[in-house]
Amino acid sequence: MSNKPRVLLIYTGGTIGMMNDPETGQLKSFDFTHVHTHVPEIHRLNVALTSMSFEQPIDSSEMDCQGWMRMAQMVTDHYDQYDGFVILHGSDTMAFSASALSFMLQGLKKPVIFTGSQLPIGTIRTDGKENLITAIEIAAAKDADGDAIVQEVAVYFEYSLYRGNRCSKVSANQFEAFASPNYPELAVAGVKIEYRHEKLFRTTHTSFQYNSRMSNRVALLKIYPGFPAEAYISLFDRSKTDGIILETFGAGNAPSDPVFRELIKSYIEDGGIVLNCTQCSSGAVQQGKYATSSFFNEVGVVSGIDITTEAALTKMMFLLGTSMDPQTIMHQISVDLCGEISMLRND
Repeated sequence: MSNKPRVLLIYTGGTIGMMNDPETGQLKSFDFTHVHTHVPEIHRLNVALTSMSFEQPIDSSEMDCQGWMRMAQMVTDHYDQYDGFVILHGSDTMAFSASALSFMLQGLKKPVIFTGSQLPIGTIRTDGKENLITAIEIAAAKDADGDAIVQEVAVYFEYSLYRGNRCSKVSANQFEAFASPNYPELAVAGVKIEYRHEKLFRTTHTSFQYNSRMSNRVALLKIYPGFPAEAYISLFDRSKTDGIILETFGAGNAPSDPVFRELIKSYIEDGGIVLNCTQCSSGAVQQGKYATSSFFNEVGVVSGIDITTEAALTKMMFLLGTSMDPQTIMHQISVDLCGEISMLRND
């Protein structure tokens, strides 16, 4: 047993951990300390598996900064005792949580793999068993030198491994629930698990660091044709928010509404940070390419390049939770910290 890779399984809630109550027919969470009973195939893995759960498993729609801190703390508390970690999580907000932990857990040399399912693990046609088994196998995988193959936060779902801060949930009813349009899969699980080694992240930090502070003083504004800027004035109130994510059209474009422009200009002058992300699932922001986005360059809006909305929000929360000044945060949010953006030319 001592020679087996040690993996810690953390259950936070979500569909994968549900079973039908034979008396009521309702779905309820099962005890993951007895996971081998429900998924006996795990016995065949060459892994020493330990399970633990949130005291009160939650629906992923209830996830927040406190939940991210609990997950990150559990990984941190057991970081030296285990070779890898699997976090079972509801799929709806999994990309947000995976993105958050990628920023909170800097200097990772071990895998933190998120997975879940579209159908409960007690359902005959469940996708949960394969997702769980393969996620554990990935969390335990080492190279010829004995180092973890994956050394980052990732999401495994339906035969594909994605960088956690590069993927989004794209389907509510298909097993292929996630996609990563701007970055290739890290691995594909077929007959064998084929890793794309050249795409795997490697930290430049010399030691593992847990950054626990996150700020939720962040707003998200999705631009749409004809949106009334006056209705969103409260989002630009510096007493309420420190950062705003703009979801703009195409390559980072927005209408030239004078009220909207003045809100952004005044907000930034007052110390607020505005990050420009595209609504498109693939491609990147190119501020200044069109006249409708040149204003953003003039007033100091930061280009999100090809970052996902999930990563943009959690990165902003992470940076605002530090003691850095606004100028430093503006610089940090524009550069790649842990594989979340492509450092492309933005002109």
